[in-house]
Amino acid sequence: MDLGQIFTDLVNSSGFAGLFSGMGWQNAVMIVIALFLLFLGIVKKFEPLLLVGIAFGMLLTNLPAGEVFHAELWNDPNGVSYATVLQKGGLIDILYIGVKTGVYPCLIFIGVGAMTDFGPMLANPKSLILGAAAQLGVFCAFILAIVFKFSPQEAASIGIIGGADGPTAIWLTKSLAPGLLGPIAIAAYSYMALIPFIQPPLMRLIVPKKERMIKMEQTREVSKAEKIIFPIMVTVFTVLILPSVAGLLGCLMFGNLLKETGVTDRLSDTAQNALMNIVTLFLGISVGATAIGSTFLDIKTILIILLGLFAFAFSTVGGLLFGRLLCLVTHGKVNPLIGAAGVSAVPMAARVAHREGLKANPDSYLLMHAMGPNVAGVIGSAVAAGILMSVFG
Repeated sequence: MDLGQIFTDLVNSSGFAGLFSGMGWQNAVMIVIALFLLFLGIVKKFEPLLLVGIAFGMLLTNLPAGEVFHAELWNDPNGVSYATVLQKGGLIDILYIGVKTGVYPCLIFIGVGAMTDFGPMLANPKSLILGAAAQLGVFCAFILAIVFKFSPQEAASIGIIGGADGPTAIWLTKSLAPGLLGPIAIAAYSYMALIPFIQPPLMRLIVPKKERMIKMEQTREVSKAEKIIFPIMVTVFTVLILPSVAGLLGCLMFGNLLKETGVTDRLSDTAQNALMNIVTLFLGISVGATAIGSTFLDIKTILIILLGLFAFAFSTVGGLLFGRLLCLVTHGKVNPLIGAAGVSAVPMAARVAHREGLKANPDSYLLMHAMGPNVAGVIGSAVAAGILMSVFG
């Protein structure tokens, strides 16, 4: 037994050898990025429930020779062979099946629906207009991405970042542009976490202080029957118009129905807690694993990050402008700040609108008014994704 040869073989088969190989620098850079994202998630608390998982998945997949994820199994031009994935795939390849098939985003939407109260939106139906207006950035970013020579499928996936809805962005991207899943998911969740920093300057720029000071009247009480009928009717109406969104929006409304019936409390509790937590674990680590150096360290990634910021900013602007229009039409009964909550980040966007309103008028309480556009934005982003899927899928 040649101990020297054994040691040499051991060194050559280690991950350290891979780091010092020709393209090893890409892995090293991605490891640094993963550690930075872990810092943001753990120390700065930027969307930690998903960002920590995404960052750790990125870390695992970029450690050379780990063999937990094989991008080539998913980028086969002849199509994905799930039999091959099950036979030859690593741990995260198996978990990634839930992303590729769209199962994880839909399951998360069951939990989101179970945690969502559509009451504020039903009490003030004008909220639906603001939720729709806040999708402006999705389509503006889509057009701009086309200008930058992205394919229509890639442009659609980039644009949906403006909806500020991570699961929806993943659901659309896994079908239209799976190669961009890593950077798009990271951009979507990063901008969701940065809402308290991105939105307030836009609010102060677009909405005059006189309008920011508007105190809105208390909304009416929504009946239990309305809350039960709403998810059923939305599912029927929306899926008949956009069949492609049946899985995503249907799961959102199913989760909400579990919450509102009053007879499925155990299922609602499971959806909000156990199911949501388990799927979040699998989704985060498997999405992060797609961010490998050879595809992530590209000019496209930088453009995606910038276009995602543009999409998110313009979605906020769209909501604020329509908020000002409603303020004008209602003769000052609507505070335009609630329009910024039309993006889908629940409830963070509503809280930001509420805080900005308090700064302008300490007697103004906008939280429940802002929750209307906020939950409408969840529906709006899903519908926008359904439109893009129908056209480019």
